[in-house]
Amino acid sequence: MSVSEAILEQLRRGGVERIYGVVGDAIFGLMDAIAKQSAIRFISVKHESVAALMASAEAKCTGKLAVCAVQTGPGIANLINGLGDAYLDGYPVLAISGQAPLNRIGTPYKQLVNQQSFVGAVSGYTQLVVHPDSVIVSLASAMHASMAMGTVSHLSIPADLFGMQTQYRPLEPILSFGGLPDSKSLEDAAQIMRSATRPMILAGNKGRLAAAEIERAALAWGSGIANAYGAIGAIADDFTLALGGLGEGGNPYLTDRFREADVVLAIGTSWWPDDCAPIEARVIQIAGRQNELSANMPANCVVVGDIPKIMARLAEGLKGYEPNPVWIQAVRDCKQTWKDRNETEGRDSDFPMHPSCLVRKIENQVSPDAIIALDEGDSTLWFMRNFRARQQRVLVSEQWRTMGFGLPAAMAAKICYPERQVFCLTGDGGLGMVLADLLTASRYGLALVLIVLNNGFLQMERNKMGTRGLAQEGTAIANPDFVKLAEACGWRGCRAQSPDDVDEFLQASLTSPQPVLIEVPTAQAVYPDYPVV
Repeated sequence: MSVSEAILEQLRRGGVERIYGVVGDAIFGLMDAIAKQSAIRFISVKHESVAALMASAEAKCTGKLAVCAVQTGPGIANLINGLGDAYLDGYPVLAISGQAPLNRIGTPYKQLVNQQSFVGAVSGYTQLVVHPDSVIVSLASAMHASMAMGTVSHLSIPADLFGMQTQYRPLEPILSFGGLPDSKSLEDAAQIMRSATRPMILAGNKGRLAAAEIERAALAWGSGIANAYGAIGAIADDFTLALGGLGEGGNPYLTDRFREADVVLAIGTSWWPDDCAPIEARVIQIAGRQNELSANMPANCVVVGDIPKIMARLAEGLKGYEPNPVWIQAVRDCKQTWKDRNETEGRDSDFPMHPSCLVRKIENQVSPDAIIALDEGDSTLWFMRNFRARQQRVLVSEQWRTMGFGLPAAMAAKICYPERQVFCLTGDGGLGMVLADLLTASRYGLALVLIVLNNGFLQMERNKMGTRGLAQEGTAIANPDFVKLAEACGWRGCRAQSPDDVDEFLQASLTSPQPVLIEVPTAQAVYPDYPVV
């Protein structure tokens, strides 16, 4: 087999179905091999950052290894932003980059840079391959590192290596990770839980697959459940003990309950806002992998393994436990107070629209299994604050928090799940960073819905600078006519002139065979709970 053929077969055995990227001469050999087979599809985008963001979003959607491939030099440089998103959020992404030909490495050759130093800050594994018979072992190691550690892996492959022959055959990948932890850590966690009188649960995105087990444990424990940042829908909003998000973009009444807790069970998350951290609580941290633990969340007890299995065992360990009725009532009061305020916030009918009102309209239209991709910015905070999730899957740049995440994430979600509704909520600033890839959505027939909040400002930065008494320099932005631009790129474009238009456009978009952009003139609302630093 050629090196390129072996690479594709190894990826296929690992469950890879597509590669996102931009063509360049250093990966011509790989592109030629892709064209001659049908198992793995190449998704061509306009900018390498978008390729990596799409790979990150695919990994977040599916939990499987996602792959991107790019040119050397500027190609790998542009990839860094999206790799940072996957790396900090802990999802398996493999990046393949071309490198200078073997006989030019170490010379003053065009676009030559030490890629391992370049990528090292946002990867758990990076390797330069210099012989055709080492490619498969290196690739298998990279794939295993990504899946076992939930991280970014990277291979630099010299341009001439792709066409060489290799004697090494593809290997069967190791696909099973995690399991039950040792019995002592489970016993320790159960003992701490049974001592609680004011328990709280913090559920992150990595705990999403254990939602049913978490809810059973909460009912048996009498515990409120807070969603970690970006984990909207990890626990459905209508669950009796669900209290919404913790901290920025969440339930403003939740912080007191969290700080008053005497035991906190943190599941699938390793971070909480400093001003929301419990004061004297003992903390139990549940993680799927050892490397998902963090010093940001000091814990009295750590349990690592298959999260649904762990939560099922811990729920069983609460048999005979008597929840504290006073605490349960405090949790329910917190939920009701926020429910009433949230309902009121969503009723604003002014135009240009208040973000809360727009979020409520989206909530009323989306199906329970919809996927919603959020860009980074003020629109994200309003959505996390006011959207009452059922089983919707929300994609967000959780720790990296890059603008421009929304559209690439929505495109990847629609490719992975073409039968599901896919929405993207973005501000005008975030969309401005990825406008060229409107063409990618139309090229591949991705019938998603893109809602643009347009108020002519980087609103989050404007608001934060204002609360600190700073001049708001640089926050005003110049926008194109988004509707005309969308139409020129093969989309259907709509601009709301009233709140009723938004309802009409959202309804019509659900059956559109082409992608739809809905531009909504938006009020310059000041988010109410910015921390003043």
